Order: sequence, then structure tokens, then C-alpha cells
Amino acid sequence: MDERLRLAVGDAAVVVGVVVAGQVSHGTTPLAAPLSTAETLASFLAGWLVAAGLVGVYSGDDLRRSWRLVAGAWLAGANLGLIARASPLFSGGAAWPFPLVITGTTLGMLLLWRGALVALSRVRTPTGRPAGD
Repeated sequence: MDERLRLAVGDAAVVVGVVVAGQVSHGTTPLAAPLSTAETLASFLAGWLVAAGLVGVYSGDDLRRSWRLVAGAWLAGANLGLIARASPLFSGGAAWPFPLVITGTTLGMLLLWRGALVALSRVRTPTGRPAGD
């Protein structure tokens, strides 16, 4: 699998994981409320994909330098997702302090996931470069 595709799938999995964990922590079972889960996921995944594309998250090769791009893209993507959730297109809205929680938690998890990749790449080779570079 292409490295950029792997990053995109991992990033999307982080967003999905945070949204689903949030729903479960508030007593909603995603399988029992699939429409609510799908609407929430769609708004934040769409926001992430638009922002990541505009910022160029997947255009570079250096994972260590991409953290700033990931952070900027998620801050923009979270806001796009929140705007979508507040629109008539989606039900649910966004009660305070949900914007802070979704933005901060997902940002932290995205950076943790990307940091784990950097650490793994350093473990694979003594120079810190992924094998094959």
C-alpha cells in the first residue's frame, strides 16, 4: 500500500475512533443509532479531507515535518465539521463544550498516531529513515 494512502487511512481511522468513542461515552451505541453515527462521521471526515487536501497533508514525505500540517488541517477540518453539524443538512448540532472536546481530543490522537509512526520509522533503521530510503 502506498505510504500516503496508509497515512490517509490511519488519519481517517483516528477520526472515526474518536467520534465513535465519544458516542459510546455518552451512552449512544453506534450500531443502534447508525444514522446519527454516519452523520457525525460524514461531517468530520469531510471536513478533514477538505482541509487536509487544501493544506497539503499528504503531499510531503517527511513525517516529522508534517505534524504542523496535520495540526493546521485538523483545526480547519474540525471547524468545517462543526459548521456542517450546525447546518440544516445534519441533525444533532454541537452543544458547548463539544467543539473544544472534538477539536482537542482528535488533534491529540492524530499527533499521537503520527508520532508513533515517526518512532517506528526510527526503530526500523538506526538512521531514523524508513527502510528502503
